[in-house]
Amino acid sequence: MKKLVLFSSAFMFSFVFMSCAELQQVANQFPQVGSVGGVDIGAGLKEALNNGISKQVTKLTALDGFYKNEAVKILMPEELQKVDKALRKIGLSSLADDGIKMLNRAAEDAVKESTPIFVDAVKNMSFADAKNILMGNQSAATTYLQSTTTTALYAKFNPVIKNSFAKVGADKVWTNIIAKYNKIPFVTKVNPDLTDYTTNKALEGVYKMIAVEEKNIRTNLNSRTSSLLQQVFAMQDKK
Repeated sequence: MKKLVLFSSAFMFSFVFMSCAELQQVANQFPQVGSVGGVDIGAGLKEALNNGISKQVTKLTALDGFYKNEAVKILMPEELQKVDKALRKIGLSSLADDGIKMLNRAAEDAVKESTPIFVDAVKNMSFADAKNILMGNQSAATTYLQSTTTTALYAKFNPVIKNSFAKVGADKVWTNIIAKYNKIPFVTKVNPDLTDYTTNKALEGVYKMIAVEEKNIRTNLNSRTSSLLQQVFAMQDKK
């Protein structure tokens, strides 16, 4: 059952923490949603959150969640593309491959830290934010989550990636890669900050997958697999 981390884990989840009076206030602003009723809304929101985050963001945390997903796979940074080519030319393809795999493994570890941050962002959403997201463009929810979670996610991801590099020996592998490259005659020496690079690429991957789900739920009627989703997004269809 494909849902979303988009508006479903945004507009909807905020209701879980509301009183009955607040639910009525929302019903007044969104009459078509209000007709669903408080109990059904709460159940629908939990379902949307669980399915959206667990099936889209959490799958990036699995083994090869980044590495075998071409949409988000992390490659060598631009300044190291020449390193990759040079190593392969001198018979060190396996070393280059190991370096790329370790970048992706670190990202997979880091994304495990994301769920609580998304939950907090959704919980703190205002009524105005919710309405703007529902009636916004195909990436409105993704943009909202990106604007409210990037700083916190970076702070969580960065040390995890650094530790992951150390745990699997990636720091040593990359030191070896860079050392071998820098010894090649006539090349410009490099010394990139791979922790920062991988952190930012992990963030890009998370938001890219969220955007895929958001577009799907907004444009594909068959993806609205519950009556709650159908009623909520029917309002968007009529805008």
